[in-house]
Amino acid sequence: MVTLAIIGVLASVALPLTEVAVQRSKEQELKSSLRQIREALDAYKQATDEGRISKSADESGYPKSLGVLVDGVEDIKDPRHRKIYFLRQLPRDPMSSDGSIPSQDTWGKRSYLSPHDNPQGGDDVFDVYSFATGKGLNGVPYREW
Repeated sequence: MVTLAIIGVLASVALPLTEVAVQRSKEQELKSSLRQIREALDAYKQATDEGRISKSADESGYPKSLGVLVDGVEDIKDPRHRKIYFLRQLPRDPMSSDGSIPSQDTWGKRSYLSPHDNPQGGDDVFDVYSFATGKGLNGVPYREW
């Protein structure tokens, strides 16, 4: 009887620890995915500023979609006009539970002209954020990461 009580106590302690470990793992993956996409967006903007990607005067220099980062864009300074690729594949938002949604649709997109406190889509993709509700272990809502 005592053995069953001890096993019960250990199980009740282990379950919450497992849940925290799973959440921490997803949060690490979220941070990594956000960093990858943001670095790719910055690299795209830098290539545009260097004149390697064509843009009109009224464009911000950021890509029109996340798909462009994977599909690549023609390097107009390259004599052979090879493509520049910024990501091998677009990471999914690890907080998204619906596996049928394409990766680029798992992310919220903020355009260059959108205010930081109220992200809205637009003609380009300046930043991304998670649609996930709730807060991380650090107390910050996932949407604000």
